[in-house]
Amino acid sequence: MRFVCLLPLLAVFALAQQHGTDPVQLDNGARLYSSTCSVCHGPDGDQVSGVELKRGQFRRAATDDELAKIIQLGIPGTAMPPNNIGSGNLVALVAYLHAMRDFKTKKVALGSATAGGALFAGKGGCTGCHRVAGTGSHMALDLSDVGAVRTPSYLEDALLEPETANLPQHRFIRAVTKSGETVSGRRMNEDTLTVQIIDSKERLRSLEKAELKSYEIETASRMPSYRDKLTAAERADVIAYLVSLKGGAR
Repeated sequence: MRFVCLLPLLAVFALAQQHGTDPVQLDNGARLYSSTCSVCHGPDGDQVSGVELKRGQFRRAATDDELAKIIQLGIPGTAMPPNNIGSGNLVALVAYLHAMRDFKTKKVALGSATAGGALFAGKGGCTGCHRVAGTGSHMALDLSDVGAVRTPSYLEDALLEPETANLPQHRFIRAVTKSGETVSGRRMNEDTLTVQIIDSKERLRSLEKAELKSYEIETASRMPSYRDKLTAAERADVIAYLVSLKGGAR
């Protein structure tokens, strides 16, 4: 079993608010740091002599521009290599480096992705709601590329405290039409006049708001907590599996 160190999801949102940063950008920066920087600098940014990232102590950078150039171009003659990071990801990484000093990271255990895949489809019952690579249900989010867009910390929090990952754009709705039909499902898209959902029979439906007698957005998550449903080792396996899902062929 291996560990990665990242900010807890709730800390990411608090940190983003404190620094005036988009939480999605900050979460992306944390993921980039874990995959690109932590091998040499360590999870707390203090493993290179003379550099303490959590304290904002950079040996050769006095400005954000200088820091970004060092990340992208490396430092010739040293162990700091160049990194092929696009401008958007570079901004996210620099934002994370500024923010990481304010919170302690936590260790996230990663087990066996193979065992996690079996748990995902079996004991965890995840395919009853989620879909991966064309297999599973449309009722909840398609997780085929979740490892490319979410950190292990986010995924662990989602398993333990599903409410923390219940983003407004993915919530379920319950509507009653003027004809008396009750419709419920996951909200896919919404504008001023209509709302599109995946209903309980996995059908894509578009509802005209003018034809609805009532319309409610569920704030509680339908996803159960796996704190007691899976052991810690099993959760580590599932997280490892989810982290391995990068989209495309596997």
